Amino acid sequence: MLLTDTHTHLYYETDLEKQAQLMERCFAFDVNRLFLPNVDVKSIKMIDDLVSKYPDNCFAMAGLHPCDVKEGYQEQLALIYNSIAGRKIYAIGEIGIDLYWDKTTLSIQQDAFKQQINWAKELDLPFVIHCREAFDEVFEVLEEMNDEKMRGIFHCFTGNLEQARRAISLGFYLGIGGVVTYKKAGLDLVLADVPLKNILLETDSPYLAPVPYRGKPNESSYLIHIAQKVADIYDVSLEEVANVTTENSKKIFGI
Repeated sequence: MLLTDTHTHLYYETDLEKQAQLMERCFAFDVNRLFLPNVDVKSIKMIDDLVSKYPDNCFAMAGLHPCDVKEGYQEQLALIYNSIAGRKIYAIGEIGIDLYWDKTTLSIQQDAFKQQINWAKELDLPFVIHCREAFDEVFEVLEEMNDEKMRGIFHCFTGNLEQARRAISLGFYLGIGGVVTYKKAGLDLVLADVPLKNILLETDSPYLAPVPYRGKPNESSYLIHIAQKVADIYDVSLEEVANVTTENSKKIFGI
């Protein structure tokens, strides 16, 4: 069995011994492919260091997180874009719009989002969307920029069925994480009407730990609990969920 965590910040763990233990636990639970979203300039080196240690398992992205789009963001964007030339990356991300923390930065978040979508098109890469309390705003940008080059992932998808279908129609996979295991989230009801071929698995570690670890730091090895919940929803085996979602990850990331 081969599980793919399409979104993990495992590189946040800077204690090398603990980091190695996190990776060993991944391997113990068949989580052998990990995609690492970038959030700002300083996380570039953290990602590259982890990729250099586990080149067959860890795969880098490049992007500026919407919560980091603040005064001086153009300089951050330039530094991140310039870093791409000397590195192998598999997506632009995580990028998007977040109106949970700060609504006053909407206009510059939109600008940064559009610039980075253009990077993805220029480089023929997918992009990974962070969308929090901003579905309307994100869809507005996507529909404005929609063309045959646009593709990617709605990371940590928690929307309703209409939003799920809208995302899929625009060429996006739905990234399903620990929220699917939360009783009152309602994500299980949405997935009941979404084909397995349209989803990916992710942890977003160290955030959003699934049941039975909810409220504790998340880690990529916990992907097994998300995969099992998804298997229960679709009434298929854990192995089938692993196979289909890993194949989906290969299609979108090209590896």
